[in-house]
Amino acid sequence: MRDTASVRGHLPDENPGFVGRRTELGRISAALAEHRLVTVTGVGGVGKTRLALRSAHRVADRFPDGAWWTDLTPLDGDRLLVALVADSVDLSDHTPGMASTALCRRLAEDRLLLVLDSCEHLAEPCARLVADLLAAAPGLTVLATSRRPLGVEGERIIALDPLPPAGRDALELLRRAAGEDFPAAGPAGEICVRLEGIPLALELAAAQIRLQGAEAVRDQLGTRLDTPPGARFDLLAHTERVWPSRHQTLRAAIGWSHELCAPLERLLWARLSVFRGPFDLASALAVCSGGPLTPATLPEALDGLVRSSVVRPPDAAGRHRMLDTLRAYGATWLERTGETGAVADRHAAHFRGLARRADTEWLGTRQLRWYRSVDAHHTDLRTALDRLLRTDPDAALDLVGSVAFAWSCRGRLREARDGLEQALLLSGSRGRARARALWALGVTLVLQGEFGPAQEVSERCAREARHTEYEEALEAERAETPGPDARPDPYAEARPRPGDLTLDAAALAGLLALTTGRPMAAFVVVDHVLAAVPGGPADSAARLRCGLVRVFALTGLGRIAEARERALELRALCEQLDEHWIRTVLEYQFALTGLLQGEPAAAAGHARAMLEGTRRLGASLGVALGLDVLATALAAAGEGERAADVSGTGEAYWRSTGQPRRGLPGLRALHEKYTDTARATIGEPAYEEIFLRALTGLPQDGLDRALRGSSQT
Repeated sequence: MRDTASVRGHLPDENPGFVGRRTELGRISAALAEHRLVTVTGVGGVGKTRLALRSAHRVADRFPDGAWWTDLTPLDGDRLLVALVADSVDLSDHTPGMASTALCRRLAEDRLLLVLDSCEHLAEPCARLVADLLAAAPGLTVLATSRRPLGVEGERIIALDPLPPAGRDALELLRRAAGEDFPAAGPAGEICVRLEGIPLALELAAAQIRLQGAEAVRDQLGTRLDTPPGARFDLLAHTERVWPSRHQTLRAAIGWSHELCAPLERLLWARLSVFRGPFDLASALAVCSGGPLTPATLPEALDGLVRSSVVRPPDAAGRHRMLDTLRAYGATWLERTGETGAVADRHAAHFRGLARRADTEWLGTRQLRWYRSVDAHHTDLRTALDRLLRTDPDAALDLVGSVAFAWSCRGRLREARDGLEQALLLSGSRGRARARALWALGVTLVLQGEFGPAQEVSERCAREARHTEYEEALEAERAETPGPDARPDPYAEARPRPGDLTLDAAALAGLLALTTGRPMAAFVVVDHVLAAVPGGPADSAARLRCGLVRVFALTGLGRIAEARERALELRALCEQLDEHWIRTVLEYQFALTGLLQGEPAAAAGHARAMLEGTRRLGASLGVALGLDVLATALAAAGEGERAADVSGTGEAYWRSTGQPRRGLPGLRALHEKYTDTARATIGEPAYEEIFLRALTGLPQDGLDRALRGSSQT
């Protein structure tokens, strides 16, 4: 879920260095008015992404439901293509079934522009997906960028050439990139001609101009480009059989930039190619150090690559990026050095370690930091998981079990389920990693509404927890047996030592019972386990999760006073630990009990606190649930117009999850009751008008109104 925006949709900020392309912008604008699929084609580095982004910004106001951007470069295969596109249009799909079905349903009634950037490595899967979406969504228009056409019926192709080499636009791009006002006649003009107006090549040259001056760069390019093609560091292999001369020019320019880098910079360039998403210095040090690249020398080499425009400068969060064309060049060099496997293994090990630290430190003051870190490094965590699924399934099980709960909280249910199911299938290991993965899979299935499979996984989780903790107890008793020749009594059974695994298995069973309307079963299972497992109330996240389930079970049983007392105790613990997730869910419970006790004003206050927390966590399902309870509280307080506004916004968020409204059975009944009251109070036509206006407006604006306590009426 994004922060509040002034327009519907999501487009990245434009590059301030955009130059020219007036004719091409006009052609794309006209094509988008007449065709539902427009594909901008051209060689790597020619500026397809920038042009598509500028075009999308220019035409966004034509589309009532917005313009949405999907960057496909992080994908290494098509398995997560639909999930990435769904995420880019704010579909946090919580439904089971075929992934494309929910996406088609999400777009079916919308009039929006979907931009798919960098389709070439997934051209056939993209073509199939685009064809399905266009058939299901009559109001959808797709703008794609690719080195080759997608081949979908009705596709309008805009072939993008480099900037005119002797024209003013190429020179202006070079001037802006170099930060120097060159005359048209002279070395700068010759550089533009030699590099055939290819924007990426001009940017690389501009970086060297800043370091050496235009005359030196002109002379070096002359030497490089006048040599036979085989001597031009021509390492990039492309399957396209089009624009061969320009591929040669671009490869020569990249090879020349590579040649000018210091040896350590070239080595770092190659090793950095393993990152598919943004990376920070700490990750670069962990993955790329080795040999001459040390913690002392690597930062300087990274600075050199930034100065050469090979690596983008760090953003506000300190993360760097490398353009896909330059990353591919580095990957070719990495393969030549014979380090591809070793660096990929270090990358996987680093992100496995990050995942384990995030899981270990989930309970405590660093929870929000780790939650955001897992989200920021999502692309490389997926890359690491894919590597480990091929090379070390046991490690893959450990990684995905550590991050899947955070992914599910963020709405990445399909990715969490996909990774967990694959790792559980491929890994034969028993123990803590397997029990944790089963727990995470069970939670994911419950959130998807897959209650039958969730029940089976819950039972497997409980068995694995018992087995693991029994084996750990047996091992502990063996370790405690005195004397070198002593043996444990073969007729004595090891005393089980239930712990966190048992607690989480019980929390999963309780969650499933709650969502299927069985609060007594939920209460019995978690209350029994909480009494049986030794430890303090704040000893683990698993114990807190069990406590949370018990609070909701008591609420469902009508034991409101006891539920509130337990909830206050649990919230105090969370505040002491600076725990965010359970604290946010508790606000939902306080809102629910406020409604049950006839205190709608208090319920509304707790609902808004929940919404603040879920927005901070980026949990769209939590926002939908919070808006439902707030709308119910407003309706119960007699504020029918505001209730209609909040309810319409809630429906928009429910649609973003790909499923109909749902929640705890008790809240559903209250919501229906007080919604009927609100409709009767202000009249059915007025209620429907406000509801539909909120539903079709900007969801972020509706959420802001709900949090401010105002309405659009």
